Amino acid sequence: MRTQVGIIGAGPAGLLLSQLLHLEGIESVVIEQRSRATVESTLRAGVLEQGTVDILCEAGVGDRRCREGVMHHGFEMRFNGERQRVPLSDLTGGRAITLYAQHEVLKDLIAARTAADGHLHFEAKGSRVFALETTRPSIEFATAAGSQRLECDFVVGCDGYHGVSRAAIPAASRREFRRDYPYAWFGLLTATSRLAEELIYCHHERGFALVSTRSPDLQRLYFQCSLNTRIEDWSDDRVWDELLSRLPIGGGAALAIGPILQRDVVGLRSFVCEPMQYGRLYLAGDAAHIVPPTGAKGMNLAIADVRILARALTEIYRNGDQRWLDAYSGDCLRRVWRAQRFSAWMTALLHRPDPFDAFQARLQQAEFDALKSSVEMARVVAQNYVGWSWDQ
Repeated sequence: MRTQVGIIGAGPAGLLLSQLLHLEGIESVVIEQRSRATVESTLRAGVLEQGTVDILCEAGVGDRRCREGVMHHGFEMRFNGERQRVPLSDLTGGRAITLYAQHEVLKDLIAARTAADGHLHFEAKGSRVFALETTRPSIEFATAAGSQRLECDFVVGCDGYHGVSRAAIPAASRREFRRDYPYAWFGLLTATSRLAEELIYCHHERGFALVSTRSPDLQRLYFQCSLNTRIEDWSDDRVWDELLSRLPIGGGAALAIGPILQRDVVGLRSFVCEPMQYGRLYLAGDAAHIVPPTGAKGMNLAIADVRILARALTEIYRNGDQRWLDAYSGDCLRRVWRAQRFSAWMTALLHRPDPFDAFQARLQQAEFDALKSSVEMARVVAQNYVGWSWDQ
């Protein structure tokens, strides 16, 4: 097989890149090791920045998000019983966030690529990349039809942290930065009534908690737990008791108890690979960087990567201009490190130190007090949370 751009990974980055390139008349093939059903059903959080919403609309996949997504103009912080709302839109000239789950974004992108007869290969196993330093790189993989070899002009790795793409860059040609946090999140999806109209981030003496409303009768809730937490040790009653202790009823909102549909334990880490390109290989999304979910930046960074990359590929095919591709890694990493800084700040502010550190706890309180008393500090938080404009 032969195509212009070979894309490994059918997550938000890979699928959106394929769609953006299609709109510019550039051919691509997407290779994904999971089944389509798995891709479309794996539940992930989805806090979309203003810029992410805009680019999805430009790509022609924003209609259902407009109907079903929930726009939020602020979020609430609770800190040891105190409450502070961060009015996002008021502080950022009307910008907002939209809650729309990641798997719903993937459904929309897959539908768009399928409608355009895009080349999507699901359940493609054993992917390997070759000849990245030549003008004819290739990807080998296997499907039910047998072994396949895809020759490309460029290869884009959107296959996540554990994918083959980043590992194909020689160790001497990349540098990796990593931070592992000493706690995890216990996450649950529950069929309960809405607790609040906006997200609630809660710092409590027992640990962090988060309320993220998905719909009037579906909620995504999280609370801080230890890294060795086992799901089977937590009965429904124990889960609800823990959440009720950290999210005290107040302000007219009550935490309704209902059936738990899904639960998982997720460790928190930060990771960056530099550079994000090698020869004719370009990394995007989790293949190049991971942020703790506290700042809601993960999918938004992936979308920002491929917006930059789609423009760079368009320039080289349309005008033969290599400069945009050469600058790709640097352009992305400026945004990535800004997001890492914000995500690390949110994580440090809201989680109980483990092991407990009384000095750090006092610093957290001082930081929250500063946020309460300073409009300018609140504005900086709001601008980071809704996302920076594309030229920043």
